[in-house]
Order: sequence, then structure tokens, then C-alpha cells
Amino acid sequence: MQQYRRQYRVVEICAGAGGQSLGLEVAGFEHELAVELDPNAAATLRHNRPHWKVAEGDVASPSVWDPGQYEGIDLLAGGVPCPPFTIAGKQLGATDERDLFAWAIELCGTVKPRALMLENVRGLSLPRFSAYRQHVLDRLAQLGYAADWRLLHAADYGVPQLRPRFVLIAMRPADFRYFTWPEPRPELAKTVGETLRDLMAAGGWPGADRWAQRASDIAPTIVGGSKKHGGADLGPTRAKRAWRGMGVNALGVADAAPAATDPVSLLPKLTTAMVARIQGWDDNEYRWTFTGRKTSTYRQIGNAFPPPVARALGDQVRRALDHEGTPRDLVEQSNSAHDPVYAILRDDGGFLTMEQIRRRLPQPMDVPAFERHLAHLRQDFHIDTDPRKAGDAYRLGDFKAFIGQRDHRRHEAFLKPTKIS
Repeated sequence: MQQYRRQYRVVEICAGAGGQSLGLEVAGFEHELAVELDPNAAATLRHNRPHWKVAEGDVASPSVWDPGQYEGIDLLAGGVPCPPFTIAGKQLGATDERDLFAWAIELCGTVKPRALMLENVRGLSLPRFSAYRQHVLDRLAQLGYAADWRLLHAADYGVPQLRPRFVLIAMRPADFRYFTWPEPRPELAKTVGETLRDLMAAGGWPGADRWAQRASDIAPTIVGGSKKHGGADLGPTRAKRAWRGMGVNALGVADAAPAATDPVSLLPKLTTAMVARIQGWDDNEYRWTFTGRKTSTYRQIGNAFPPPVARALGDQVRRALDHEGTPRDLVEQSNSAHDPVYAILRDDGGFLTMEQIRRRLPQPMDVPAFERHLAHLRQDFHIDTDPRKAGDAYRLGDFKAFIGQRDHRRHEAFLKPTKIS
């Protein structure tokens, strides 16, 4: 592993089975702590890095770890739960009991890291969550951080997979002036066939070369799924069709590569080793071993952040902390569109009617569009309403998300034994 002039320290929350962990390690970050709820993923972390401290259990539980012990850490990183924002789900956002994004932001007030890195699904970048995103930036600014969002595609960093991830980076302004997003690396691009040809031929299958030529595209997004939905397979119907077009049977995961006795015309299934390769692990710089049975292993891999993408981000965070390059002037420049109705209600602080809000908007907005914005706001914020003759007036209330409240209903869903090692 490359040695840097100083080793930075990281606390990783919702660490999973180690995709982000490994990428950050290669980028020069040493783990002070990794926190993970799933026992199988935590076992994989311990197996690969026995010297790490791994806290197993609900990351928001005081019995699992004490954030105050890590005040001043260089980087706080994590991949908080995706279901509150996933396009395939209900997009409940702040009202989803699994939402930990806002809690992770509040954690910066206790841990006071030099840098924060959080990743999530593409759904968080959609207009539905524009006010949620702006609230996150607002709260980080109150805590003394400059921040930005960016949608990154794994295929731009050598991962042969269609895997968009929405990433938040925050730092103290003095450091953030040196941060730039990682540039795409088209020279690293590989197809599924190029990536898996050696693994597909490992059992002597005579059809490996022909199969590799057919698999001449990048993979659909690998999905880990949940324990509620049976065994491992390679995703929804659309993904299965794409896999079939590349000569892959997506109805499950194989125990072994095709054998020498299998026909050239075989439509093979992928093994977990093949899925891991598509997710960015390899036998060289990103070497990793997964523990547990096949279905558990597949879920660990499918739910992970690709190590090469984590490494690309980690490299840029490290360079910013080292103050490499030319500093830039900081302006509010997030690529993520903000909700104008939220901004007006936030800045005013009082009650405003629809017409008063619409007159203050930078761009015209018709009544149906205003009502859609208001409906989205109501999902993530308490909106006070004052009935008036001229029509209802609205005032922005508190954010609904979990930020550590002792009486929040999420606690009941996460009552379970904890383990620290």
C-alpha cells in the first residue's frame, strides 16, 4: 500500500462489509473505529482487519459507542441507510425510521471532524428531496462546515457497473477551499467480459472466451436486497434482462464457476467472487475476504460502496486536508438544485400565504407546482398553517428527521444485543 507523509484517522459509521473501508484505507486513512449493525458484515470487517476496533450494533445507540471519545477525528465517513431515499421505495425521507442522514450531520457537532463524507443512493439527488438537501447544508453551515453534493458514477472510476451514488463532502472552510471532486478516469473502463473472463474460465469452461466477447458492456447496478426478500439474485426484472443480454443467468448466484464439461452455449450464473469483482474488489490492491454463507456474502457485496470510488474520494479529501493545489474562493455552489419555497419560508421565519411566497420566487410557479413543493415539504418538515381570508398562510416548522431524540420511534426498531471488539 502506498505510504503518505501522514496517516489520517477515520471513524466510519454504517461501515457494511468494508467497501468504503478498504477504499479509504488505500487512500491513506487508518480506522480508529468502524460501526456496523449487521453481524455478518461486522464479522467480515474483523476477519480482514483484526486490529481494527469494530462496534457491532445500532450506530445511534449510546451503548454501542461514544462519539465524544473521537472528537477531532480527521474524517467521519459512512453509507447511512438507503431505503428512505431509494427510487424503488416510498421515499419517506425524514419520516422513515431508518433515516440516519440528519443524525449523522448532528454527529459533527459532537465529533467535530475535519471532514465528513456520506454516500447514498441517487434518489436523494431528486427534486423530492431538494429541501432536505438544503436543510443539510444549512445545518452544516451552522456547525462551521462548508459542503457540497455530487452524483458520481462508479463506471467513471474503473468499476464495470452502472452504480450512481450521491455523495456529500463537508469540511472546515479553510480545508474545503482545497477540495475538488475526483475527475473521471475513462482509461480505467472495462466491460463485464474483460473483468470476469479469468474467473469464468477458472473451472476450464470452453465457452469463457466467447462469453467474454458477448459481455461487452458494464453491469446493471448490483443490489444487495434485504433479509425480507429471499435469497440472492441480480436485481429487478429490467436488470435481469440486461444481464441476459450479456449472457448471464441472473436468477440466483452460483456456487462455482462453469466446469470444463459445461457446454459452450451455457448461460452461466455469477459466483459471489464474480459479483465482488464487479463491485470493485480484486486480487491486488482491493483484496478482501467475505465471511458467512452465500446469500449473506452476496448481500454484503451488493450493499457495499465500491472500493475504487471510495478511494478516489478519499484521495481528494486527503489532498484537501494536506492543502495540496490552489485554494479556491468559496461560494454556495452545490450542483444539487434547492427548493425555492423552502428557502423563502426558511429566510422569512413567519407565516406567508401562497401568493406572498409566489411573488418572492425567483422564477414563476403555478399553483399546482406550488402545491407539489408544499406536499414535499410536509413530508420532511412540520408546516404550521394559519387559515386566513386571503387563503392559508404557512410557516416552516421543525425538521422531522431523527437527530437523536430519546422518544423517537426508531429506537423500538433497533432494540437488539450489541457487541464491541
